[in-house]
Amino acid sequence: MLDLKIVGGQIVDGTGAPARAADVGVRGGRIVEIGKVTEPANRTIDAAGAVVTPGFVDLHAHYDGQISWDDELAPSVLHGVTTTVMGNCGVGFAPVRESDRARLVALMEGVEDIPGSALAEGIRWEWDSFPEYIDALDRTPRTIDVLAQVPHDALRVYVMGDRAVAGEPANEAEIAKMRDLLRAALEHGAAGFSTGRTDNHRGNDGSATPSSEADRLELEGIASAMKGLSFGVLQAVSDFDMAAGKARFDAEYDLLEGMARAAGRPMSMSLLQRFGDSEQWRRILERVERSNAAGLDVKVQAAPRAIGVLLGLEATFHPFMGFPSYKAVQHLPLAERVRHLKNPEVKARLLEEKSEKVAGDGSAIPPLADQLLANLDFVSMSLFRLGTRPNYEPKREDSLFGEATRRGVRPLEVVYDALLEDDGHALIYFPIYNYAAGNLDEVGEMLRHPRVLFGLGDGGAHVGTICDASFPTFLLSHWVRDRDHGRIPLERAVQMLTGDAASWMGLADRGVLQIGRRADLNVIDLERLALPAPRLVHDLPAGGRRLLQDADGYRATIVRGEVVRDGGKTTAARPGRVVRAGRTA
Repeated sequence: MLDLKIVGGQIVDGTGAPARAADVGVRGGRIVEIGKVTEPANRTIDAAGAVVTPGFVDLHAHYDGQISWDDELAPSVLHGVTTTVMGNCGVGFAPVRESDRARLVALMEGVEDIPGSALAEGIRWEWDSFPEYIDALDRTPRTIDVLAQVPHDALRVYVMGDRAVAGEPANEAEIAKMRDLLRAALEHGAAGFSTGRTDNHRGNDGSATPSSEADRLELEGIASAMKGLSFGVLQAVSDFDMAAGKARFDAEYDLLEGMARAAGRPMSMSLLQRFGDSEQWRRILERVERSNAAGLDVKVQAAPRAIGVLLGLEATFHPFMGFPSYKAVQHLPLAERVRHLKNPEVKARLLEEKSEKVAGDGSAIPPLADQLLANLDFVSMSLFRLGTRPNYEPKREDSLFGEATRRGVRPLEVVYDALLEDDGHALIYFPIYNYAAGNLDEVGEMLRHPRVLFGLGDGGAHVGTICDASFPTFLLSHWVRDRDHGRIPLERAVQMLTGDAASWMGLADRGVLQIGRRADLNVIDLERLALPAPRLVHDLPAGGRRLLQDADGYRATIVRGEVVRDGGKTTAARPGRVVRAGRTA
């Protein structure tokens, strides 16, 4: 008797091979039969008209805090993810001394837009060292599996204390201590090491992240902990000092390349088309190609759509947050704010004002925000109503600026009115990165590059500004099915979501639909696959709010042979565990 069988579907196995009709039999959490399965099963899932894929492996999440109180790990599980990797961008919560807990909470609040009150109330501080952190997480079953990387910021604060946040270089003894702690974490199952070097990441007081200015000796010294290991990856995010010219760009890339060389292990970096330097991503890919030609294993993580923010009166950001007339009522409940802002006299007065600074002076908001708020009429060319069925590749003429031009009114007035729609619950889509040309053609170039990994979904982070954990669903619905040109074949898209990602993390037991592999699976009605608009929910500890985005079209998501999502609903099954790197087969 099989535990489960899936019949009548088209298998897309994660290798890039053509889809084929076959049934799948599951027993003991493993795939035991592929073909015409006649053996009876405790449960049979009808996959007629659907595709059956391996479960998705998400390389870039930030559940480091949420995982402490949440066993569902939405929104990732809502979008076919069965394994996720957290501890990215150098931020996280282990190792940590009791005296530094608040410091790491403040850092995560600023960098990843997760309410500090939710983190402070929700995290069950049951650890000091990183191995203790892994053990603590492993005591709670979850819907999906997780891997944890060692974050540079937490490691630096643990070893250097106050000096870690004062912009001081680590000395030889401190570098040796960080190296030893990383090695111990890796030997206990940590998946790798991450570092963050971007000015867009700030603590909640506006301070730079501890790892952002680490020098070559520190990065190479820490990374050398990975030397000789057969598992473990490096992950980095950097601005590459785009405003400082080619010499600084090359110097920054050289620094990260040196870290990869010292580690002797694969490294990935975030890739996006930056605001202010729309060609930088091409220079990064040129250097990546040279790194690989020199014998290093370097890849980049890219997103399938623009990276930006959702603006709204309930969200973290909106266009009028720095205007004096709005700031005077920002403390009011939403209904009262909306009623006040709908007053024609208030509207007329506010639209004549200029935004005050919202960045700097201890604010975690990046300086880019002030540049944008000072040019809102221009920015409105990149603002779009989100609607109930979001269009993530909108045309410029459909922007709020385009609407204002057609109506013959000031763009700022259209932005103002759009924010007040749906009793103030409306959201405005603002694609900042990856959308310089007003379309996703260049994103398509990124996704097709041989050194690109699918990533940057940020599940668990930026909870009041984005909901990009829906990236897998978008890749399949938009790039595979709907786009009128430049489509990605289904088999290749699934390979990016499964086999490629699992292989990158050294997960030999999953990512491909083959006999003997783990029964991590998705049954997907590709024709029905769709993304409704994100919704704001207040389900974080301390009453914190976050954006969640559901998905239509997933008939079932299966982890280790157990159905965790069934017909669009999360079940009571909790087969997910902490994956200890180097120990899967």
